[in-house]
Amino acid sequence: MRIIKKFNTEWDFWKEGESSIQVNLPHTWNATDGQDGGNDYFRGTCIYKKKFVKPKFNVEDQVYLEFNGVNSSAEIFMNGEFCTQHDGGYSTFRVNITDYLKDVNEIEVKVDNAPNQRVYPQRADFTFYGGIYRDVNLIIVSKQHFDLDYYGGLGIKVTPEIKENDAFVFVEVYFVGDADKVRFSIEGVDTIVCEDDTISAINHNKKKASIIVKIPNVHLWNGRIDPYLYQAKAELLVKDTVVDEVTTSFGCRTYSFNPEKGFFLNGESYPLHGVSRHQDRKGVGNALTHEMHEEDMELILSMGANAIRLAHYQHDQYFYDLCDKNGVIVWAEIPYISTHLPMAKENTISQMKELIAQNYNHPSIICWALSNEISLMGVTDDLLENHKVLNDLVHKMDSSRVTTMANLFMLETDSPLLDIPDIMSYNLYYGWYVGELEDNDKFFDEFHEKYPNRVIGLSEYGADTFYKLQSPNPQKGDYTEQYQALYHEHMLKMFSTRPYLWSTFVWNMFDFAADGREEAGDNGVNHKGLVTFDRKVKKDAYYIYKAWWSKEPFVHLCGRRYVDRTEEITEIKVYSNQTKIVLYVDGQQMEEKAGSHIFTFQIPIHGEHHIEAISGAYRDEIRIRKVDKPNPDYILKGSAICNWFEEPGMEVIPGYYSIKDTIGDIKKSPAGAALVEAVMEQASAAMGDMAKGVEITEAMQQMTNRFTLEKLLKQGGNSVKTEMIVALNQQLTKIKKPEELL
Repeated sequence: MRIIKKFNTEWDFWKEGESSIQVNLPHTWNATDGQDGGNDYFRGTCIYKKKFVKPKFNVEDQVYLEFNGVNSSAEIFMNGEFCTQHDGGYSTFRVNITDYLKDVNEIEVKVDNAPNQRVYPQRADFTFYGGIYRDVNLIIVSKQHFDLDYYGGLGIKVTPEIKENDAFVFVEVYFVGDADKVRFSIEGVDTIVCEDDTISAINHNKKKASIIVKIPNVHLWNGRIDPYLYQAKAELLVKDTVVDEVTTSFGCRTYSFNPEKGFFLNGESYPLHGVSRHQDRKGVGNALTHEMHEEDMELILSMGANAIRLAHYQHDQYFYDLCDKNGVIVWAEIPYISTHLPMAKENTISQMKELIAQNYNHPSIICWALSNEISLMGVTDDLLENHKVLNDLVHKMDSSRVTTMANLFMLETDSPLLDIPDIMSYNLYYGWYVGELEDNDKFFDEFHEKYPNRVIGLSEYGADTFYKLQSPNPQKGDYTEQYQALYHEHMLKMFSTRPYLWSTFVWNMFDFAADGREEAGDNGVNHKGLVTFDRKVKKDAYYIYKAWWSKEPFVHLCGRRYVDRTEEITEIKVYSNQTKIVLYVDGQQMEEKAGSHIFTFQIPIHGEHHIEAISGAYRDEIRIRKVDKPNPDYILKGSAICNWFEEPGMEVIPGYYSIKDTIGDIKKSPAGAALVEAVMEQASAAMGDMAKGVEITEAMQQMTNRFTLEKLLKQGGNSVKTEMIVALNQQLTKIKKPEELL
């Protein structure tokens, strides 16, 4: 029978220019330098070695090593002999080491996360941690065993089909070696045996067996309401002796998409309230423990989410299992992201095969995503062909699920790229990077009116905050906790009146590492999370989602980190899923309000105050104090947005341009157009690699033309310096406006 042992301890690790150290797996070499900014984390080849005694096994048994995640490419050597290579940092792969074994052995794994043109991802807003960052297992199996070599899969596929009250479950198994029987069992259903004539040869000496099992009065997997799982087991028999077995969980459910009413689960409307997740943590990188995965799931569930976009790659099998058990709907995808690489087409195919083969049985997964923001540098014929190949591959491997993709907001809605997947989604950041919050509403209203029969969702949206930054007057680009909360307040209200959105996924549930970022005084981190990178702080925006989505009664007072306040009258905001809030100040009842989700109060302040919000048995409290001067820790360092016009040289001269004119108007003057072009080139250079080759669409240019230059510069946040603004305004005030603008 199959034996599986952990193979994680006592590995020797070498990094270029450093002495070897001993580590236990999971391990990454970028846990620190991949999170501190500068875009200078080590990307290259490191070596892991482990000595071990030959395990005990029968003479005809086979011995495998199973690697559940090695980023990005791996070469495996046993006792100096090359065994295999694997490209793709997020999926399981195995190597048969039987013929290489000696009494005492040494395995060597060369791991490479260096830039190249053949393995995805290569360009994206997250850190590509190097290392053997998931578990490694030693597997001993009989010569006759369920297939371990087909793209890291389990060797068993389960496909339920629901007909009225019953389920007809198609179970397929694939095995190697000679076998007499395959015995199937599903809990609660009579055991069924497939004998000789049901076993047919495929792919040389690989074989398969299958059966359709009826489950009368099937217990449905019904999302968060009732995530019921069945267990399927297959046993391989030789001369009536079981030589191998494999088990898998599965769930029986139906789902569908309606272009007017959104997502349906088991025939009932089931709005998807989703978040996106990256797999890393502060100080840990991507080398997560099971306990860390469990904590992530608990935080997501406690907020009330019922769907997760597992971005931008295949996640740990343990987390998919948690999604199954907790009834969370999953969007699964490969890291075909940002930039189409002509030399990496085969890698997109192999990573998609692995994603589906390894995750086919998870009832939580409803769609396979082909790519993310892949049109950043334009849409080419080769890019379209790559997507068509992937789309056809998915439908061939799995006819029970749909394909989708996450499209860059700049992609025109009539692009042929949108016609390839079954359903579509957009990543929109209006109200943060570009435009205003209301542009999100406008985008979807116009899309739905133009394409009423298309299924459309929102795959990303969000706003950054470094939670220590606070303001009574939040503005887009200031990174304050208050602006992020206002942003998400708007988005939730927008969703509530547009049921046709098949899904919405917050970007992101947790802050995550992006070593190229230098923002808000906390470099190396994307701060769009509703929870901090270390999972210790739930930002205020977390609780507005809890107010809309969670049934667990609660009261949350916002602004607990905004202690020092300069205003005479301050706003106190409460998020809650209760319908009545009573506010107390220093033990005295101040006001009672009825409502839903958001409750605001205006109170005068002087000295220190104890604020308490109560709804029945539920309460929360904060402390604030009146101060004369703003707390400098609350203000975005390097930002001068608030005092531009206090500087000499910021005057507006009648008949001449200033930064208060729109981009479109300034471009009507040849000198103004040249100045705008120079500003755009400077902004592109500041963005670094992420801006290289980016194609700006006509729609995006038209939107930009409507912005005032002042508004555009404000979106640059703390990267825009006061002296630059002053110099730019002075140049504009020397350019006379054309007659048509006077």
